[in-house]
Amino acid sequence: MSENPIAGIHHVTAIASDPQRNVDFYTEILGLRLVKRTVNFDDPGAYHLYFGDETGSPGSILTFFAWPMAGRGQAGVGQVEVTSFSVPEGSLNYWEQRLLSASIPVERSGKRFDEEILTFADPDGLRLELVAHSKADTAARPWKDVSVPVEQAIRGFYSVTLCEQGYEATARVLETMGFRKTGERGNRFRFDVGDGGAGAHVDVLCASEAAYGRAAVGTVHHVAWRVADDNSQLSWRKVLVGKHLNVTPVIDRCYFHSIYFREPGGVLFELATDPPGFTADEPVDKLGESLKLPPWLESSRKRIERALPPIQLHKAVKEARAL
Repeated sequence: MSENPIAGIHHVTAIASDPQRNVDFYTEILGLRLVKRTVNFDDPGAYHLYFGDETGSPGSILTFFAWPMAGRGQAGVGQVEVTSFSVPEGSLNYWEQRLLSASIPVERSGKRFDEEILTFADPDGLRLELVAHSKADTAARPWKDVSVPVEQAIRGFYSVTLCEQGYEATARVLETMGFRKTGERGNRFRFDVGDGGAGAHVDVLCASEAAYGRAAVGTVHHVAWRVADDNSQLSWRKVLVGKHLNVTPVIDRCYFHSIYFREPGGVLFELATDPPGFTADEPVDKLGESLKLPPWLESSRKRIERALPPIQLHKAVKEARAL
C-alpha cells in the first residue's frame, strides 16, 4: 500500500444522450452546478459536462460524456450499479416531493446500514440514490443559485455500488487500495477508505445470476478515486502495477491527472489528483458558462463548436448570477 492514502470518491463519469436535457436535470432538478463544459478529450465531437458543488470540489463531481446518437445501455455485472449522493438527515420528504412534482418516479427504499434511501433515475435511466444521514457534510458548499434550499441540498457523494459476479478478487484490490470491510448485509459488502463516512464508501453487490452490463447511455463509464497530488498518484501506480493490474500511464485531463485500470470484476477505476481543479482556466464566478478546450485542441475550436449542439443554462440560474 502507498504511504499516501486514497481519500474517497473523486468523481463518477456516466454517459448521457441529449446534453441540454442533461444540464436541465442536474442543475434545475438536483441543484448541482455546471462547473465545466468541455469536450471528451478522446472524442472532441462530444461534450464532457461536469456537475458539482460551488467550485466542483473533489467528491462532488458527476460528469457526463454526451453522445446524442448512442443507444441505451444496460446496467449489470461489471459496472457501477448505482451512484449515491449525500443529503442532510430529514430531507428525503422534500426530495421525494420535488422529484415527484417533476414527474420523476421515486422509491423510498427503506433502510440500508441504518441509512434512509430515496431511489430514482435521471432522464437517461442512470440509477441514482439520495442517502439521508446525520453526518452529511456541513462544511460542503452547495450551489446557491438554484431553487434547492441550501439546508436540503446535495452534499457530494455518499457511495457507489459495484455490481459483481463474485467478491474475493474485487475485495483484494480494494484492500490493496486501503479500503477495509465495515459492513455486510446479505450479498452486499461495504468497504470504507480513510476516515470513512460520506464519499468514502463503496458497496460490492454480488449478483451471480445477473447479466453483464452494456456500457452506453444511462450507465456509468468509470469511477475515480481521490489522490492528493502527482507524487501520490505515481506511488499508487507502482503499487497497482506490482499487483499485476494493467494501469495506464498518467494522462493529463487539465483539471486533474489520471491513471486508469479495471478491477477484476470489470469496473473501470481511475485515480485522479485533487489539483489543479476547475478554476485552472476560468474564475469561480464564471465556471461552466463557456466552452473550455485543452491547449492541444484550441486550434480546432471553430470546427469543434460547429459540431456541438448548443446548450443553455436555465434562465433562473443566469438571472441569479447577475444579482
